[in-house]
Amino acid sequence: MHAVSSRRSRHTTRISAVLAAAALGVAGYTAIGSPAASAENPYERGPAPTEASIEATRGAYATSSRTVSSWVSGFGGGTIYYPTTTSDGTFGAVAISPGYTATQSSISWLGPRLASQGFVVITIDTDSRYDQPASRGDQLLAALDYVVASNDIGPRVDRNRLAVMGHSMGGGGALEAAKDRPALQAIVPLTAWNTDKTWGDVSVPALVVGAENDDVASVTSHSEPFYTTLAGEKMYLELDGASHFAPNSPNTTIAKYSISWLKRFVDDDVRYDQFLCPLPDDSTLSESRGTCPMS
Repeated sequence: MHAVSSRRSRHTTRISAVLAAAALGVAGYTAIGSPAASAENPYERGPAPTEASIEATRGAYATSSRTVSSWVSGFGGGTIYYPTTTSDGTFGAVAISPGYTATQSSISWLGPRLASQGFVVITIDTDSRYDQPASRGDQLLAALDYVVASNDIGPRVDRNRLAVMGHSMGGGGALEAAKDRPALQAIVPLTAWNTDKTWGDVSVPALVVGAENDDVASVTSHSEPFYTTLAGEKMYLELDGASHFAPNSPNTTIAKYSISWLKRFVDDDVRYDQFLCPLPDDSTLSESRGTCPMS
C-alpha cells in the first residue's frame, strides 16, 4: 500500500494494528529509563519513544567514541560512537558516508545522536574526497565489516542488524551498498546523488530524504526516481525549503525520522511505527510518501 502526504495532496490511513503493536511494545518496559528488551522483541533498546525523545539531541544511552585510523583497509578511517553500557545485549550498527569532496566532519553530528538512541555508529572518511557512489558503497560495507570484526566494539554489535546512511554521493553509496548486500536491514540516503536512477533490484527498507530547493541533486532527477523505483518498504520525505546541504548540520527532522526508520527496521521495534504511519504531517516537510511499514 502506497500513500502520499503533501501540501498538494494528503492521503493517510490510520492502522489500528500499528497502535496496538506499539502498545504491546510499551508494555515490555517497567519504567522509563529501564531498557530491558520486551519478551515480544528481544531487539528493543531504550525506553518507550515519544515525539520529544526522537527530537532530542541525545537519547537515553550514555555514549563514548574512538577514532579509526586512516590506515585501515577498505575506507579512509573514521569515528565509532557507541553506547557505553554492556548490560543491554548487542546493538545494531550504522555506517555513514559524507558526500563528494567532504569529510566525516560534515555528518559527524549524526554519530552521537544515533548512538545515544541505541546504535553503534561509524562515520567514515573516504579513501578519496572524489570517490564516486559505487566506491562509497563499498567503503560503507567495509566500515561495517571493520566494526563487526573489531576486538573492542565488535562484541557490542549484532552482525545481523546492520544499516547504512550517506549524504549526496554518500547517499548514492548507500543505495549501492544495498544493491551489493541485500541482507542490510535499512538504508537512509540523504539528498542523495547517483547517475543510476533505477533501483528495482533493491528491497532493503529505504528512507529517502530529499530537499525541496536542492540545486545539486534535484529531487526530480535524484531522490524521487530513487524512491519510485525501490522495491521494498520505503518512505520519501522532502525537506521544506531546504538545500542540498541540509544534512551537514544538526537537523531535527532528519534525525527524528532516521531514528524511527532505523529503530523500526534494524531493531524491529514497532513502537516507532507511530512516527512513520500514518505518514508524517509535519510543517518542516513539503511532501511525504510511503508504503507505511507493515500496512
